Amino acid sequence: MNVFINGEIQSVENSSLSLNNRGYTYGDGLFETLRVINSKIMFWESHYFRLMSSMRILRMQIPMEFSPEYLEEKIIELIQANDLEKASVRVKINIHRNEGGFYTPEDNAVGYIISTKVLDNAFFTLNDKAYEVELFKDHYILSGMLSTIKSNNKLVNILAGIYAKENDFDNCFLINEKKSVLEVTNGNIFVVKGKDIKTPPLSDGCLNGIIRKQLIEILEKAEDYNLKQESISPFELQKADEIFYTNAIQGIQSISKYRKKTFVQTVAKSLIGKLNAKARLAEV
Repeated sequence: MNVFINGEIQSVENSSLSLNNRGYTYGDGLFETLRVINSKIMFWESHYFRLMSSMRILRMQIPMEFSPEYLEEKIIELIQANDLEKASVRVKINIHRNEGGFYTPEDNAVGYIISTKVLDNAFFTLNDKAYEVELFKDHYILSGMLSTIKSNNKLVNILAGIYAKENDFDNCFLINEKKSVLEVTNGNIFVVKGKDIKTPPLSDGCLNGIIRKQLIEILEKAEDYNLKQESISPFELQKADEIFYTNAIQGIQSISKYRKKTFVQTVAKSLIGKLNAKARLAEV
């Protein structure tokens, strides 16, 4: 298997990172996760603009060559080098500020790595197996802009994932310092009650998710539901009819149980087809 490091294809076996890499030593980096099907990047424009916005928020120097065409070309070149042109692929772009300095970097120039991993399904499918989630209260995600990007600083998500694993849950809800529910460890949440569908606003500190964005666009055009971007209280979770989360790899994952409350997956089933249709249009 090959990876792209700073514009050059290298084998995984022969690639290495310096011990002074700032992404490792200070968490001074970010990442973007993409789904690629038959050499077509799903929702590439949205991913690209989120990546550029995140780099600006972290005051990184965006390389002159980092156009959407250049990065897309490098992604496809790596996919071809790994003989995955006809496969479904998870692509990860890691950006790190160049080494030098301590907390304060010597400059804001960056390096990058692109890697691939094969996926099982060509398009998004809805998993109807039991999926139980608990509320993680040991640590909070702070509301604000920094929490909306996919930075290397994901300790709360990691600790929540460990908590879920140790207690036989499939995932955990994460909350901010105001005790509002933000997301699960790996995706944005949508809470359904009757005809109302709520998802937290970015100002609460939830991830600025790509599939979140696509579903918001779908739901804003739907006549059957009322979409609200509002803070969600933990008390609302047990009153909901349905809860699901979204991310760029799984698409939509229904949550079947939270504490004593079980949920249906009616809305999720109706949205998965619309999401796949939107993904196919994005290929054109």
